[in-house]
Amino acid sequence: MDEYFEYFLEKMGPPVHRRHVPSSSIERFRGKLPDQLLKYWEEHGWCGYADGLFWTVDPHEYEPVLEAWIGETSFMEKDAYHIIARSAFGELYFWGERTGESLRIFAPGSYCLPNEAIFIENELELGLRAFFSVRDREENDFAEMFSPALGKLGRLTHDEMYGFFPALALGGPANLSHLKKVKAVEHLVFLAQLSPLDVMAPPA
Repeated sequence: MDEYFEYFLEKMGPPVHRRHVPSSSIERFRGKLPDQLLKYWEEHGWCGYADGLFWTVDPHEYEPVLEAWIGETSFMEKDAYHIIARSAFGELYFWGERTGESLRIFAPGSYCLPNEAIFIENELELGLRAFFSVRDREENDFAEMFSPALGKLGRLTHDEMYGFFPALALGGPANLSHLKKVKAVEHLVFLAQLSPLDVMAPPA
């Protein structure tokens, strides 16, 4: 384990609901995703961290989510993207084959944050390490609702998330009483149908 991932674990805690990554999945993404990510998969599997606040995911399982959110947008002309992680509330982390960590979407709010890629091309291995080292609980804990949701609704499994009903995109309130535990992929695809994706400029 390298020092980048050790730092990630210090902040996020040990994995939960670890799933073994089959060799077929490793080979499916070899040459598309950084070798370092594939090594993390081999060593740690796909799993949750911070009690299920942050999840590494199988990009193949999340292809319907990717297609629903950016399949007909100009983002697909800029790079080939894969979803590599998500939060308990639907923060989606996209990885570009050429541009690395260059796009995030907050699905409940139907907005995205395209980022200027810092590590590109031959720097993607370092960029992947940096991706994990900068992750923290606060950026994924929407409105500091994770602990209350965990207490009320219970722990998530690898295919679940917390969803708002009515959805935030439909004007639903962002409070605990309107949260439910839902299937992640299905709910994320559903949210993509509710409102056009609002592209927000990153902070200067």
